[in-house]
Amino acid sequence: MITKKDLVEWLKNIDAKLKNKITLIAVGGTAMTLLNLKESTMDVDFDISKEDLNEFKRLTSNSREFRVDIFVGGYIFSEQLPEDYALMAEEFKNFKFKNINLKTLHPLDIIITKSARYNARDDEDIKTLAKKIKVDVKSLRKRFEIVLESYAGSESVFKENFNVVLNRYFRKL
Repeated sequence: MITKKDLVEWLKNIDAKLKNKITLIAVGGTAMTLLNLKESTMDVDFDISKEDLNEFKRLTSNSREFRVDIFVGGYIFSEQLPEDYALMAEEFKNFKFKNINLKTLHPLDIIITKSARYNARDDEDIKTLAKKIKVDVKSLRKRFEIVLESYAGSESVFKENFNVVLNRYFRKL
């Protein structure tokens, strides 16, 4: 399991080798770990711009420490996040890197991306998010509708998963 400390140390090493400044947006369990919403994650998940992709891949492709999943331009698994996803992402303030601008995906977008895949681990993470953060259900529904418009998977499964999440964790809100 990968802790917040492990992530920061790993990123410090990458930061020292970077030739240019890049922005990384932590997604999924990586974001939740950095936000102190869970103790650890199983793998490392980042979203990055097309411009920064090759440099980051060069430095992480042979990573023996962690499995690294890289998403590009807000396309996470089979959903394309709205254009403002990077603006909504929260700055990581616990450590200042020289070349990495580290952000975490906004909790609404974490819930939506986890609802799309929605396995047992995703359910646990959504349950944690529902307990630890204040979620505006109206904003969550609106965000879901935007993402649904460009969803590449089965819309009916995504809708069903999202409705399960709403009814299970957010109906009282």
